[in-house]
Formats: sequence, C-alpha cells, structure tokens
Amino acid sequence: MPKIKTHRGAAKRFKRTGTGKIRRKHAYTSHILGKKSPKRKRNLRKSAIVHSSDAQRIDKILP
Repeated sequence: MPKIKTHRGAAKRFKRTGTGKIRRKHAYTSHILGKKSPKRKRNLRKSAIVHSSDAQRIDKILP
C-alpha cells in the first residue's frame, strides 16, 4: 500500500492545534478594507476552527 500524499494546497491553508482540531484563516482580509470597520478587520486577523463536517474531509487530505 503506497503512502498517502499530502494535498499541498490544503497544507498551506490549514494547521493542526495541539488537541488535533484544524485551524483556518478568515476570508475577506486581502482588499477593499476601507469600508470594513477596525473591529471587523481585527477579528478577521484571528484564526478560526474548521467546522466538524468540513474537518472530516480535510483530515483525509492531510495525513
């Protein structure tokens, strides 16, 4: 049985936490920032946890 290759696009976007959950970045942070409030931009800088239904799919491509 061959090794499972890591999906390189997913590897650049997701990281595992110490407890095994999958962290992700927020969207909407790259441009058109003038109309977004400072509070909204500040909260978008923080990482988020991937939803459990999506985490199962990401688990398969990140061995």
